[in-house]
Amino acid sequence: METNPVSQVSASDERRADVIVEAAGRLFFGAGFARVSMDDLARELGMSKKTIYRHFPDKRSLLATVLDRQFAAVDRTLVAATEDAAGQPFAVRVQRFLIAAGSELGRIGAPQLATGRGGDAMLRQYVEQRVDAVVYRRLDDLFLEGHRQGLLQAPPELLSEITRGALERLLTSRLPNELDWTAADLLRATVDTVLHGAIRPEARGADDEQPRAVIPTTRDDDQEVTP
Repeated sequence: METNPVSQVSASDERRADVIVEAAGRLFFGAGFARVSMDDLARELGMSKKTIYRHFPDKRSLLATVLDRQFAAVDRTLVAATEDAAGQPFAVRVQRFLIAAGSELGRIGAPQLATGRGGDAMLRQYVEQRVDAVVYRRLDDLFLEGHRQGLLQAPPELLSEITRGALERLLTSRLPNELDWTAADLLRATVDTVLHGAIRPEARGADDEQPRAVIPTTRDDDQEVTP
């Protein structure tokens, strides 16, 4: 059977591009994007910069490809975590999702890139958009589901904002070192703290009591005052 030379070249180019992206990911996430030059990458790969530039016109386009692949992996992890927790109590589903999300975002360094440590405004915007699409929209949907089921004592929008802030702050915090905790332990404690009092038990006895979040419905200065 005859072979197609163009297909062979394309397959070879695709494999070389994969090798470049894999090595770039190791270096970017290990030493930090700003600290790794294209010369460093060329030395790591044992190839010329000209070869790298034939596949990727600049360092930022290479990082975008690396992040695309990393966020695809994050997406797969979150889908698996959601499926594994199916049928579990709502609080367990939220906790497992957040722990999986926090672990994945910490692994790829997304919070550092999104908060400016990458030194590139367009890159920061790109990371923020990807985190929102892959992680936070799923989190919003999860809280909305809990609200529809009557399991939440606070507005789902408020819980989403609180949890986003806590998760992102934790991932850029020095607390793991200061408290001598693992990042996973600190993340679990944070999730428990954020959600405490927000999720109702799914089965309660008549005599059970639970603190309720105080949700204002009307501003005091908007209320009509009668003499």
